[in-house]
Amino acid sequence: MKKTTWYLIALTAVSLAFVLWVNPAHAAGKKNVVKIAYVEWSCATASTNLVKAVLEEKLHKKVEIVPVSAAAMWQAVASGDVDAMVTAWLPVTHGAYLEKVKNKVDDLGVIVSGAKIGLVVPDYVTIDSIADLAGAKAKFGGRIIGIDPGAGLMAKTEKALKEYDLKGYKLVEGSDATMTAALGDAVKHKEWIVVTGWTPHWKFGRWQLKYLQDPKNVFGGEETIHAIARKGLQQEKPAVYAFLTCYKLPMADLQALMAANKDNGKPYANAKKFIADHPKLVEGWLAAPGS
Repeated sequence: MKKTTWYLIALTAVSLAFVLWVNPAHAAGKKNVVKIAYVEWSCATASTNLVKAVLEEKLHKKVEIVPVSAAAMWQAVASGDVDAMVTAWLPVTHGAYLEKVKNKVDDLGVIVSGAKIGLVVPDYVTIDSIADLAGAKAKFGGRIIGIDPGAGLMAKTEKALKEYDLKGYKLVEGSDATMTAALGDAVKHKEWIVVTGWTPHWKFGRWQLKYLQDPKNVFGGEETIHAIARKGLQQEKPAVYAFLTCYKLPMADLQALMAANKDNGKPYANAKKFIADHPKLVEGWLAAPGS
């Protein structure tokens, strides 16, 4: 009987440990670690590392940043597996994701204004509208170079293929890195290329590019980038919540930070330098009650 009892106790302990390992949302450490999800886009990487640096240097929090797909990012916040994200593109790009989980998350407001998505070509390309792609399929090799398949931008591009009747075109899945590599190679050789694009992005500072006009408004107008938190964050981590509600980043500053990351590949070190170089801006982020 004693052996059976000890066996059950041991089995329960092992099972509990396994649950805590595979689902850190239930672990005691959740109260002490701030988890931020992000998609590995250059803008999201820059902003997320800046948030991590501020939380660690100014609020003395331990922060874990988790790279995931766009769909997984929204689900992770909604389920409470992570605390927040700072890369929600609204109302268009991530609008469908928000609609599915709007009752499970808190929108903490705009971080960056003036964001935009669409199809981008080098400025030497002589067409100016998405509608003109139909007559230039051979020039572009029948390909639109995209990013990760879960991105809202990819879904909008698929819709554009249908709306503009771009038969014979293939949307090529990839990543921010593969898209910009293809773009850079095409520009170097003055070849025609069309890619999925967004602002803010460092590529607009590197090459002369233009958005193709979108007369059917498939990609929408100007967007804003928001911070989104899980339900309960305000009560459980009020200082983190307060900071995220005040976190506002001018477009010029974000793109400068992105450019620095592209140059040296050190987003966290660049974020720490940004904090040192912009004390008044950071002070404003920490001015809310509870921070």
